[in-house]
Amino acid sequence: MSKDQTKSIFNSLNEAGHEQLIFCNDKELGLKAIIGIHNTALGPAMGGTRMWNYSSDEDALNDVINLSMAMSYKSSLAGLNAGGGKAVIIGDPKIKNEKFIRRYAEFLNDLKGKYWTAQDVNMTSEDIVNIKKTSEYVVGLPKEHGGLGDSSVPTAYGVYLGMKSALMNVTGNDSLTDKKILIQGVGKVGSKLIDYLLKEGSKVFAFDINKNNLERFNRSNITILNEEDLYRNRYDIYSPCALGGAVNKSSIIHIKCDIIAGAANNQITDEDIVLPKLKEKNILFIPDFLINAGGIISVYHEQINDLDSKKVMDMTSDIFDKVTDVLKFSSEKNISTFQAAIQLAKDRINKISEK
Repeated sequence: MSKDQTKSIFNSLNEAGHEQLIFCNDKELGLKAIIGIHNTALGPAMGGTRMWNYSSDEDALNDVINLSMAMSYKSSLAGLNAGGGKAVIIGDPKIKNEKFIRRYAEFLNDLKGKYWTAQDVNMTSEDIVNIKKTSEYVVGLPKEHGGLGDSSVPTAYGVYLGMKSALMNVTGNDSLTDKKILIQGVGKVGSKLIDYLLKEGSKVFAFDINKNNLERFNRSNITILNEEDLYRNRYDIYSPCALGGAVNKSSIIHIKCDIIAGAANNQITDEDIVLPKLKEKNILFIPDFLINAGGIISVYHEQINDLDSKKVMDMTSDIFDKVTDVLKFSSEKNISTFQAAIQLAKDRINKISEK
């Protein structure tokens, strides 16, 4: 690694305010992972592990830096005594097996509880159970293994409530009946979100790269789109629920909606271009790290050994009012909702740090 590369990494960490970045490597097993610990002022860093075949190590590094920072904001806004962290394993998910996963768990043990992980993209419940065989620093376990089970349930519920709160603040009515809503990404969270919307009588439009994810839905209830049709229509709400970066300098030109509220992490890229464009187009953006907090709320309760699913859903219900708080702060300070949510999250972290 050159001096310039080392300097670049530390510059990135300083800009984002990270405490620690850990590189994990096992040449024999082909294991390459990066763990990012953003902030532990409120408590141990928490955030999932994802496995992705990144096009470059630099892309993986940027992902873990951005994702772990968002986890700090998410935990703070949710009122949890937890910090922000995230881990990425670089490579094709097909190469992982129990030995591979348990070796990764040994790296978690080296951190002695400063970072707790959970399930994320391309990691399975079986992987989480295998991590548990070697490390205690994992949450999001299936119920039969002593956990709270599928955290996508509260995640979807929080996003659903975020939509309703946004609509209430815009129109004075939180009903989603007959509202046209585009769901981009119909995985575990997106599919459960659709269930909530259909129950309320929304007009749901859905797209997913993996057509198998759409098979369980009755096509008379939802409209399934091809990729080229994604931005053709105008929607009341656009909900990115796949990977991050859906709202970028290219897509923002084509997006036609009143509200953006989705489950995907880090939806906005190219902030200096996208945020002014959202304002120009009069699109209300509800920050992802504000409304997709149901999952972290669930695994946090598991981490503190409070396995009461009703408490999890009750705390997730607070997202409705938290959206109102962010919108009010945004209006008072004349800043974007994205900037307002970050500022409120930082205020709580800084308040604890100063004690």
